[in-house]
Amino acid sequence: MQQFIKETALSIGFDACGIARAEALTEDAVFLHSWLEAGMHGEMSYLVRNFEKRTDPRELVPGCKSVVTVLLNYCPPVSQPNDAPRIARYAFSEIDYHTVIKSLLAKLETAIVDKYGSECINSNVQHSFVDSAPVLERRWAQKAGLGWIGKHTQLISPEMGSWFFIGVLMLNVETEYDIPVTDRCGSCTRCIDACPTQALEPHLLNATRCISYQTIELKTPVAEDIRPLLSGFALGCDICVEVCPWNRKKAVPYTHSHLKAVSVISDWKREDWVSMDNGGFAQIFKHSAVKRAGFAKLKENIGFLNEKKSETS
Repeated sequence: MQQFIKETALSIGFDACGIARAEALTEDAVFLHSWLEAGMHGEMSYLVRNFEKRTDPRELVPGCKSVVTVLLNYCPPVSQPNDAPRIARYAFSEIDYHTVIKSLLAKLETAIVDKYGSECINSNVQHSFVDSAPVLERRWAQKAGLGWIGKHTQLISPEMGSWFFIGVLMLNVETEYDIPVTDRCGSCTRCIDACPTQALEPHLLNATRCISYQTIELKTPVAEDIRPLLSGFALGCDICVEVCPWNRKKAVPYTHSHLKAVSVISDWKREDWVSMDNGGFAQIFKHSAVKRAGFAKLKENIGFLNEKKSETS
């Protein structure tokens, strides 16, 4: 069964697949509690809710015995012009990655049920997840042997680096399980040293200082002390991932047709983003992850970048 699931996942279009035994994440629960108590989650109040479900998949999906984790490479084959406001690479594609991965997970689930029966899943509750539910995806990927969680708190695959999305499918059946990967960051601190806002410590992210949080999650304007440090990013941030040696050695552009980049990413220069109106935003990014930030927030962020340019010009 383990071999079937992994081979099927790859044939469907995922780049990697691993399986871990469903169990309580005791150490993660202790860390998450202290992290939340310190207020490092900022306005992301959803991280406080469903704490027990977040740290034990059996509370989230009754009867869950196995956690299948899949990876999908999103290292894009295109880049933005040098003067354009930077968009994090995860949002380059025309279609929101949530939609893409949910569709692929549905195909994987269908294949598993067709071969092993409907008792493999709990059809009464949601059991497949993509970055939008109380699931510690990176931990499950690590436990499933797909990589280790680096000092920048993101999963690093020894085969692919860390430019990938993570999806999870929870099964109510036991199978063979993969062996977790040990940490291979060693003494490297490039991600920590490169973070312009000093949001990182080893294996610890203060989200309130993270450029991604400030430009997407924060409902109020980017903090004044963060604005000069945005490093050209108007939505999200890739700095800690860009400098990681594992990405420089292992990452390759994806070939997935369903992650085709929206044309403006490679075409638009600074002035195009500045002149974009609400109607254009809604049309161009109607199926994209960019729309999650919203037009007003994105334009406001671009304005902060322009302020910085005016100061230095």
